[in-house]
Parts: sequence; C-alpha cells; structure tokens
Amino acid sequence: MDPDVLRNKLESLHRCLARVETHIPASAAALESDIDTQDILVLNLERAVQLCVDIGSHILADTVDIGVGSMASVFSALAKKGIISGDLALHLARAVGFRNIAVHEYNELNWNIVYAIISERLVDFYGFARIVMERMQRNEEK
Repeated sequence: MDPDVLRNKLESLHRCLARVETHIPASAAALESDIDTQDILVLNLERAVQLCVDIGSHILADTVDIGVGSMASVFSALAKKGIISGDLALHLARAVGFRNIAVHEYNELNWNIVYAIISERLVDFYGFARIVMERMQRNEEK
C-alpha cells in the first residue's frame, strides 16, 4: 500500500466533496431546475465514488486472499477484512449503483435521489476517508 497514492486520492476525494457541499441547493425541486448545479453535483459524486473504489482497491491489492469482481464488491471485501463496517460497505456499494446509473445513463436520474445523497449520505464518503487516514497513520507508526 503506497501512502503517497492514498494521500493523493484522499485529497482528490475531499476536493470533490467540497465541490458538492458548496453547490447543495435548498431543495430537490431547486436541483431539478438547475442544470449547471446538476452537472457539478453528479460529476463530483461520480468522481467521489470512483476515488473510493480506487482507494479500496489499492488497499486490497496487498491482500491475496480476497478477489474483487466488481466495483461494489470492493467495499464488501473491505468489510470482510474488518477495514470498514458492513453498514458503510452497503452504503458505498449503493453509491456505486448510483455512479453506474449516472455514468451509463441506464435510466434518467431521479433528482430526489441525488438530493438525498448530497444532503444525507456525504457522511459515508467522509467516514471512509477518515478510516483510510487512520489506517495509514497506524501503518506509519509501525
């Protein structure tokens, strides 16, 4: 696990989350009518999810006993290793589902769901980043 790679990815994650936080509208209805804000939020949420997957994959790269078959399974593998909680793994796996819909346009985005993510679920991304940072600090102390 390369701490410089993780630090750079964590910095990018925090930058994406800050962009989201500075553009949270007052309501889902306000979001639905503002295409510029939609673009800023969705792009930065996509990036945040991808960065979490990349960070998790990087951590798991040192582990030979757990195979990862999909982006969402990165988080279940981290939970199996005791690195993150099962609840956090579930929330981040759901974020991957959102990312897939947003990236591949499987169907039209529901702005109520996007608003719920930005107003209620950013805590998952920050929690994940905190866990990774704490893990890095413990590894550096060894």
